[in-house]
Amino acid sequence: IVHYGDMGSSPICSTPKIKVMKWMASFVLAVLFTLPSKSTMTFFKAKESAPVITDTVTVTTYTTDPGETDEEPLITASGFKLDSLNPRRHKIIAVSRDLKKRYPFGSKVRVTGLGKKYDGVYRVEDVMHSRWRKKIDLLLNPKDKQFKKRRVVITPIEK
Repeated sequence: IVHYGDMGSSPICSTPKIKVMKWMASFVLAVLFTLPSKSTMTFFKAKESAPVITDTVTVTTYTTDPGETDEEPLITASGFKLDSLNPRRHKIIAVSRDLKKRYPFGSKVRVTGLGKKYDGVYRVEDVMHSRWRKKIDLLLNPKDKQFKKRRVVITPIEK
């Protein structure tokens, strides 16, 4: 037991008191370091995401039929080689040239508004004739029924 001079009989530090004080000090330090401060709040703050850019387009379909493509029906404008028996399995789209900057070759887009059979993620690997605007072409198998649908939404997917 340690006494402080002539302060009377009340001990300043005793063995049990030291243990309690050490425990309290470690508790206070633990609380102080785990409480969120302004700097930790900004560090852990969720990233503000950029606004999602969508485009509303008209969707048409095409096949690998030579009448619907150029002289190489099994090779897209990007150089991608298609499966001759099941080209739809690649989930390829062609975009009109006004959309090409926003959706370059190799980029993925989510297509919604076509229904359960055709909604999904597609990869841009082809480009349409320059006369078309705000339009995409879905690559189908030669025997699939072709269609046209207006006001379909496409959204870019980050790589």
